[in-house]
Amino acid sequence: MLGSVRAQVKRSLVVRAETETTQQVDVEKVVKDLQDKWDKVENKTGVIVYGSGALVALWLASTVVGALNNLPLLPKLFELVGLGYSAWFTYRYLLFKSSREELIEDIESLKKKIGGEQ
Repeated sequence: MLGSVRAQVKRSLVVRAETETTQQVDVEKVVKDLQDKWDKVENKTGVIVYGSGALVALWLASTVVGALNNLPLLPKLFELVGLGYSAWFTYRYLLFKSSREELIEDIESLKKKIGGEQ
């Protein structure tokens, strides 16, 4: 009986492994797209400075949050703030259809601003 259970487990594992799909990324296309976008940039030094500054700010923020996380009471407070914000966001943008449409419009306008279409 134990052998049949093991055989069933092995079969289910094999089936799960066979059903997984992997997505192929065309690296050459991605590199070409990035090169085209980089060639279109007029102020390359500004992009490098802002990008470097963003990385430094991200590192600094990570360091500060890591230090605050080591204090005994603050991690629970962070969880409470995150839970409260998630509840507010759900109520504000996801609960009603008109709010969801407003959120979609905001995201689309942000994508246009970032993409340079606006």
